[in-house]
Amino acid sequence: MVRWRKLGILAGGGALPERIAASCAERAAAFHIIRINGSAGSSLETRPGDDCGIGEIGKILRLLKAAHCDAVVFAGTVERPNFTALKVDWRGAALMPKIIAAAATGDGALLGVLVDTVEAEGFLVIGADEAVQGLEAPAGALGAHHPDDNDFRDMRKAAAVINALGPFDVGQAAIVANGLVIAIEAAEGTDGMLRRCAELSDDIKGGARAGILLKRPKPGQELRVDLPVIGPETIHKADKAGLRGVAVEAGFALIIDRDDVIKCADAAGLFVYGFSDADMRKP
Repeated sequence: MVRWRKLGILAGGGALPERIAASCAERAAAFHIIRINGSAGSSLETRPGDDCGIGEIGKILRLLKAAHCDAVVFAGTVERPNFTALKVDWRGAALMPKIIAAAATGDGALLGVLVDTVEAEGFLVIGADEAVQGLEAPAGALGAHHPDDNDFRDMRKAAAVINALGPFDVGQAAIVANGLVIAIEAAEGTDGMLRRCAELSDDIKGGARAGILLKRPKPGQELRVDLPVIGPETIHKADKAGLRGVAVEAGFALIIDRDDVIKCADAAGLFVYGFSDADMRKP
């Protein structure tokens, strides 16, 4: 049962905000988009909403209230701003010391401040998986290709690396090939990490087609915002990087355009796998 009357979508870049908006429109569910300047995609321009800067916190809250939203979902990517040049309103200025302190800790802490601020205004904050049914990654293999024993060993190491880095609020993704940690996601995001991997020699990775990309939430992460996401573009970039497959944590990651993801992975010869706790416990 839906817990809200009208959904406010704080929209950054990528396919997720449009997917949420399209789902609401298909169900005739009321929604209003706050398009973050410089981040939100052009496809959202025809949807009902307003444009705001990321530092205009007071304006964002006023617009959500004026649109009679009672719930909010954070969706899409927003580049970390230059805080010294950021345009802010009075509410943003009041929050800036707390935001800067949180940003020094990591993106997770920064998002936590924003979530707390929105909740304090009486809004229900929900996850994208609640806003759109069917995005959660299922357990097991999607498509024609399956990981082998070596891939599972790489998955377990990548998952352990992300867990170990949790206290440092670093990233949600790692690439491991034949037991060697090839890359860890940092401020550049998953796409930037995959581009770095594509530039490595086959000798480093242990073959022309080797290694896995694994994405999972960081320990202690606020699961209503910034869940790991993959889509067709992730598969294209993993293919270009010469990987064998992509793994995400079942139930704790989102898959955009699942049918297209499977089609792209099958065509490229890559596996897509939703791993479970049982997979991580295997020897």
